[in-house]
Amino acid sequence: ADANMGFALKMRGVPKDEIDRRVQEAAHVLGLTDALKKKPRTLSGGQRQRVAMGRAIVRQPQAFLMDEPLSNLDAKLRVEMRAEIARLQRDLSVTTVYVTHDQTEAMTMGDRVAVMRGGLLQQVDAPQVLYERPWNLFVAEFIGSPAMNVVMADLVRSDDDIWVHFGDQRLRLDPSTPERRPGLSRFEGGRVVMGIRPEDMEDAALVGESPEDRRMSIVCDIREDMGSEVYVHFNIPGEPVASKEVVEAMVTDAPEDAEARLAAERARGVGVSFVARLDRTTDARERQPLELEVAVKRLHFFDPDTGLSVDSSES
Repeated sequence: ADANMGFALKMRGVPKDEIDRRVQEAAHVLGLTDALKKKPRTLSGGQRQRVAMGRAIVRQPQAFLMDEPLSNLDAKLRVEMRAEIARLQRDLSVTTVYVTHDQTEAMTMGDRVAVMRGGLLQQVDAPQVLYERPWNLFVAEFIGSPAMNVVMADLVRSDDDIWVHFGDQRLRLDPSTPERRPGLSRFEGGRVVMGIRPEDMEDAALVGESPEDRRMSIVCDIREDMGSEVYVHFNIPGEPVASKEVVEAMVTDAPEDAEARLAAERARGVGVSFVARLDRTTDARERQPLELEVAVKRLHFFDPDTGLSVDSSES
């Protein structure tokens, strides 16, 4: 392992004493001191990954570029190495560009995250900003697991209240919404794409007293017990997002995937599938009615023509 870590320095003609010093320092940082004399094939997956990182560290770069370094590791080891890399970057204070398709890695390790689609930058922000204020539907659906629920909706003003109607459901928006989301006013009396994150719904029975105009009445289709939480899948007789331009902003791969997604939505013919992420103490049962409390302050809205957030499309 020590020869592996120092190989690039040897090819550069760096003196042996200097190579040994750098390798020892890197091994200490990476917790590899006891493994330096072992053959790479005898090392564990995590140790091999650290040796690979050591090869970069000994070169003392101004920046690290890591291209999906954890993709070949099992789930448990990925979690461990994620923390190792984050600690290493903090200790070395070296700018690190980390490329990954795993949103969990991006969100947990990055100070700033750049979301790309088809080679084009969609949004670059702090992880929490990406989650709370996605610039478009692609970012909204990419960040968060399970993905954001989206549906076509009507935005209706009644006196001083603004309501959002979708399928057989309707919710009254929080009075602070017009001030917080000024771009939404352009869609009053028209159609808008509404997004609800699964974690922004809760079993109303666990919440206590709450206004009925912030609740959804649904029938639980599938219940998935995850241990620490429960996923409830259900359908509403609403209109799926059907604009090709908008669907293209949501799919993660090639544009032709938009056509496949549209065809699948039409073929299903059962409205729109939703998933709610509920507390593990919920009494939700399959094929039984359930009242869900919706955090209306955290609803998301997108332009039905472009897929942009109503606030970003305003600018």
